[in-house]
Amino acid sequence: MIGDATTGTALVAPTTAERIRSACARGGSAILAAEGTDPSPTPVHHLLDDGSFAIMVPSGGPLAALTVTAGAAGIQAVLEMTDYAPLPLREPVRSLVWISGRLFHVPPPGLAGLLDLIAEKNPNPALLQVNTDSLEAGDGDTPYTLVRLEIDSVVVADSTGAESVGVGALLDAQPDPFCAMESGWLQHLESAHREVVDRLANRLPIPLRRGHVRPLGLDRYGVQLRVEAEDGDHDVRLPFAKPVDDVTGLSQAIRILMGCPFLNGLRARRI
Repeated sequence: MIGDATTGTALVAPTTAERIRSACARGGSAILAAEGTDPSPTPVHHLLDDGSFAIMVPSGGPLAALTVTAGAAGIQAVLEMTDYAPLPLREPVRSLVWISGRLFHVPPPGLAGLLDLIAEKNPNPALLQVNTDSLEAGDGDTPYTLVRLEIDSVVVADSTGAESVGVGALLDAQPDPFCAMESGWLQHLESAHREVVDRLANRLPIPLRRGHVRPLGLDRYGVQLRVEAEDGDHDVRLPFAKPVDDVTGLSQAIRILMGCPFLNGLRARRI
């Protein structure tokens, strides 16, 4: 279950497209699957400006070989991205994203330029392991081949249900400004500032406070808490008064949620 613990009104929260872009930017766990082959983990899955995904797959694996054989026809494939909570929760998966489409081999001409474009936004060291010398999958000493997934559909599922997203909406959306720091911040909050979690938990409905309250998510719109209770898990969003865009604004918004306005630099009016 998910809801606004403070007002019961519609949430101000990231759009589904924004959530997907944030999951892409975090570069979490992903696998690529096609009919007749075992799913293959990929260290890089990057959304390009044309609406396709550039994906690294093992050079010696069946997926790389199939894309070379298929040529311009490509093969039908699905990229599955899993967004895991950064804490060891009972149910660690926050959301799943399925991106379906046709998969194509990226030939050597232009490959180096494409890798440079990816590295400008996602400087992942794994990109140095892509084979740029040969069209044949498995040739050379580098263990990865770059393939491209042209998107047919995008579906995301979480505790609220499943929803499809258009490619245009995905390209128009931006990752959350805090998505890169979210994991470290939540882990630090859990391990070193349990008092903050407890103060935030005081905003929850009384029945939910009896469960084990854990930090689940952070974005420019608010904080999410996971309540692990005897009757199951409950996800609750505590929205900020307004969206924030930098660390200073984030700190102030969290302190207001905690009920500490004077720690924001606000001062009592002198009488």
